[in-house]
Amino acid sequence: MKKQKKIVLAYSGGLDTSIILKWLQENYDAEVIAYTADVGQEMDKKKIIKNAKKLGVKKIIIQDLKNIFVKDYVYPMIRGHALYEGVYLLGTSIARPLIAKDQIRVAKKFNAYAVSHGSTGKGNDQVRFELGYHYFGPKIKIIAPWRIWKLKSRTDLINYAKKHGIPIPKDKKGAPPFSVDDNLFHTSTEGKVLEDPKNSAPEFIFQRTTSPEKAPNKPSFIAINYKYGDPIGLNGKKLSPAKVLDKLNQLAGKNGIGRVDLVENRFIGIKSRGVYETPGGTLLLVAHRAIESVTLDKDTMHKKDEVMPRYAELVYNGYWYSKERFKLQKIVDSKRNKVNGTVKLKLYKGNITIQSRQTSSNAYSMKKVSFEENKTFNKSNVERFINFHKKKLR
Repeated sequence: MKKQKKIVLAYSGGLDTSIILKWLQENYDAEVIAYTADVGQEMDKKKIIKNAKKLGVKKIIIQDLKNIFVKDYVYPMIRGHALYEGVYLLGTSIARPLIAKDQIRVAKKFNAYAVSHGSTGKGNDQVRFELGYHYFGPKIKIIAPWRIWKLKSRTDLINYAKKHGIPIPKDKKGAPPFSVDDNLFHTSTEGKVLEDPKNSAPEFIFQRTTSPEKAPNKPSFIAINYKYGDPIGLNGKKLSPAKVLDKLNQLAGKNGIGRVDLVENRFIGIKSRGVYETPGGTLLLVAHRAIESVTLDKDTMHKKDEVMPRYAELVYNGYWYSKERFKLQKIVDSKRNKVNGTVKLKLYKGNITIQSRQTSSNAYSMKKVSFEENKTFNKSNVERFINFHKKKLR
């Protein structure tokens, strides 16, 4: 008897991927394996399993990737101080390469001939997923339903769901929902009222940050401990990467930190408006720049700032596994072994204030910067320095 082919679907358990799962079963003579990557998003594992089983799925895989996500994806990106178009911390972008990599691992394990995702035909995620698929499984077929099926609208999807007995969330009946993506690093919200940039973002869309106006009237303090450029604990207590980010999210979120409202330029050529919440990530970025300020030399820091825009663009466009990103990461990490110490931050009503930087590094010299007379800095050389640079003006 001929073995049935297999397709591994990136499955969230929600309406869209449940419809895709049923559609794949109808249109392909293959067993669908439901794969969910746990990168810290809010999810109901029992509901995911229940919904998949109801649709006839035999293999349901939920993979815990939270620590890998933070250690091997978020932390390297933070070391690069990556900000897309000056403000976006790339929360959605950085999760896709890891999900794609592990989905291909599962596809190879079960000898699946294809993988599938639920990204729409107008978004960036289809690119990010598929570049990752190609890197790790170039011979595995990619099925992108949103680009090939005949379901053209939200109404079509809801009618399809009704026909096949797929549960429809109440807030998705009658009107398009907000498009929400979340993981341990961030939450993004797009669609509905946000599509018109003249509209203010309604307060109810924010899921992990308190508004600065309603944040506590007393400040919070946190010390982030660093070794080789990465956080290893908080307030002197060692913690796993996922736990560090989780605790920073909670602390920054309640203090109204980490909101960004951005009209961005998508890789595929259209503009979109998104509201992002990255509370813990915002603290990590500020603190990392602070610890580097007392541990790295000027040339190294400035070189990192030069490559950052390109690094961020590569991550945004889905080129995490590209030779160019690997090359830039080497520049970013060239002296990370020197980045050790502690940064203390004060959080208050949406603001972050650096309280102190402590390190055993000798990059910062109190003797040289002191206003007290000393012999460690030869001021007679300054005039020659200025005269040299005067020549460059002509």
